[in-house]
Amino acid sequence: MLARTLLALSLLFTSGAVAAPLASAFGPQVPWAEPSAGYVGRLKVTPEHAPSGTLLTVTAEGLPAEQEFDLVWRTVTGSWKVANAEYHGREYTAIAYRIGKVKADAAGRATTTFTAPEDYGFNHDIVLQQGARLFTQVGFNLDMTVKLSPESGPPGTPITVEVKGIGWRHLQNSYVLLYDNNFTGWMSTVTTGGSATFTIPATGKPGVHVLELLHADFTFAYRNMQQSPEPDRPRFALQFRITPDAAALPPPPERQVQENVRGLPEPGDLVVLPRFSTVDQPVVVSGAGFEAGKSYQLHWTTVTGNRVAAGGGGWEESSKVIAEGKADPSGRLEFRFNTPDDLGGLHGLWVDAAAGKKTAVHWIAPSALPLDVSRGPAGTPFKIHLKGVGWTETANIYTVVYDNNYIGYACAFNSQGDVEILLNATGEPGWHFIDLYPAIYKGKETRPLNFRIPQLTYADDHPGEDLPRFRFAFEVTGPNPVGQ
Repeated sequence: MLARTLLALSLLFTSGAVAAPLASAFGPQVPWAEPSAGYVGRLKVTPEHAPSGTLLTVTAEGLPAEQEFDLVWRTVTGSWKVANAEYHGREYTAIAYRIGKVKADAAGRATTTFTAPEDYGFNHDIVLQQGARLFTQVGFNLDMTVKLSPESGPPGTPITVEVKGIGWRHLQNSYVLLYDNNFTGWMSTVTTGGSATFTIPATGKPGVHVLELLHADFTFAYRNMQQSPEPDRPRFALQFRITPDAAALPPPPERQVQENVRGLPEPGDLVVLPRFSTVDQPVVVSGAGFEAGKSYQLHWTTVTGNRVAAGGGGWEESSKVIAEGKADPSGRLEFRFNTPDDLGGLHGLWVDAAAGKKTAVHWIAPSALPLDVSRGPAGTPFKIHLKGVGWTETANIYTVVYDNNYIGYACAFNSQGDVEILLNATGEPGWHFIDLYPAIYKGKETRPLNFRIPQLTYADDHPGEDLPRFRFAFEVTGPNPVGQ
């Protein structure tokens, strides 16, 4: 076991590996069984640990003869706890899936095979049960794996990092990435069943660069895990080779806006098109059932305030008239306006009508402007400018990563969604890459501590809103000639 913690270039298993099903695809959910008058029989799994996709052999003996049993995989499902704009942590619920049925022979023996699923890593119980009665069980360790794709390319190449088998328990559920010994960010798998996939840009000079994955229960990497109370946790070091080819540059900011936003609520009484937008984009709100020929006002609701002012800060909701319109002879009404320069996230819309308020909601998505300066010698000041950044504890900050090195965060609440980040170009001549990742601003959770650091898995596992990442490139030129 201890040998598996040694630093390796990669952890790749090919022998016996096949496409791995998700644990939830095994079969129906079954009761969480308990033994009755002790355990009956013995169960063995071969191998005792392996990555997802490995063919496992399960053998049992000492069972009641000629009886049928459910072979069960025990695991958990994960969810984020977010309510009223606040982050309250994560929780996991025990669950069991039937892998299949096995029948003991006349001697009380049974043998079967199945493929290790894609699931949370580390310890799982494989159980033989009948209904709610557990007969016997055996432990299996689902190993972590890490893969890079591609393994070489010019500066700026999007490197896809694919991790499987991250755990859910303390000391197993919070891995971080280091790039050339620089802290890049953390990867979560709360709702993705232990699997994380994300991309980072290749940064640095031509040659070999090292990506490390280490556990971090208290924000940053735990460097001597081999001497910890749980020394068998794996650590990884993989290599990417930067080639001396032309840089792969990110698309301009206007092409990095979201095309879809997951989880939008239903709009309400009024029809809002589009259902989400970025600052200054046109929006049309329409409805029916109004008094013909009468003029109406459309109100926009927002939040103002902060969390850090003297006395603990605070915020309040307010509304303003954003558009006016007159109902046509059929009682239909249409409002047109450009998306306000406001906080990102959900905003209420309402119109006073004879029968009461008609309501709707609209979502502002974050957007980025082009860099004010994108080329110059080391030390050149430049600015990153975002619009429509949110205000909740899971949306009100963006973290800044320069050449895969986390350098700080910026908050949007007090500035009503407008974020200006002032930076200075650093590094040798050539292209340098700046990533802005969503993050969790604060909360009451103490283990693991993942606040105010880049969430590399923002796209699949962010605890609150569906938010984008932004990527920029700055070209550092040679020093200015003497006298200029």
